[in-house]
Amino acid sequence: MSALPTPRRLENIQTDRGSVPVYATGTVEQPWDSYTEADHAVWRQLYARQQALLPGRACDAFLQAQARMRMPSDRIPKFSDLNEILGAATGWQIVAVEGLLPELDFFTHLANRRFPVSWWIRRPDQIDYIEEPDLFHDLFGHVPLLMDPMFADYLQAYGRGGVKAHGIGPDALMQLARLYWYTVEFGLIRQADGLRIYGAGIVSSKGESIYCLESAAPNRIGFDLERVMRTRYRIDTYQKTYFVIDSFEQLMDATRPDFAPIYARLTGQDTIPADAVLATDTVLQRGNGGA
Repeated sequence: MSALPTPRRLENIQTDRGSVPVYATGTVEQPWDSYTEADHAVWRQLYARQQALLPGRACDAFLQAQARMRMPSDRIPKFSDLNEILGAATGWQIVAVEGLLPELDFFTHLANRRFPVSWWIRRPDQIDYIEEPDLFHDLFGHVPLLMDPMFADYLQAYGRGGVKAHGIGPDALMQLARLYWYTVEFGLIRQADGLRIYGAGIVSSKGESIYCLESAAPNRIGFDLERVMRTRYRIDTYQKTYFVIDSFEQLMDATRPDFAPIYARLTGQDTIPADAVLATDTVLQRGNGGA
């Protein structure tokens, strides 16, 4: 039997057009025995830092799910170990990938309850910022909430919607990308004791974990599906706006209907700048989750 090829580490590359993402379509085996002590040290440093920051900032559902997953703090987790726990809880599985996936491949994985996780972790010089999603972002940020049945169902429904949107056209895909960005990646939720984080891009980031809740700079706006799908975003800075849900049930209720009429309704409408506040927005503050 021939050996599996060595997984590649795919990051953005610099070209004469600037930084360009590199895509791969396949899944690979997690090369756990190939991780260096430096790799494990990066995991330990990032894990300890976020564990200290997130109590009182991350939502209860995330903290409870993370505790149930029992990710090791001293070394990079083995995907096979986590899959036993995750599969028993909600039927989801982690699949190792080399980097960013094309849209349809990504949607197809989600639609079949498979979450792609980059097998490689950032270098020590990338502790505070990396352009592309690495193992820490994917595993620490995204995977715990897949233990939550309602959120797990939402992400599968999103994947199924993405497969459909892929056949509609680029405008639908962009509107759906904004929904993912402002919920799965950078969403806030309103608990009885205040606004809390659930988005993976925030819970995996020291700076944004603090900024999103404690800075006066960003807008914090009540979730409205079509407002979200029209709102532009930036990937190279902290968010100008965060959208706040009341529950994961609200996400499911908002996204359960067929999106085709929504795509049609949004066609031709102007997009909304990332920092805009509209007269119809419900603007929220941090304290007690109230307006």
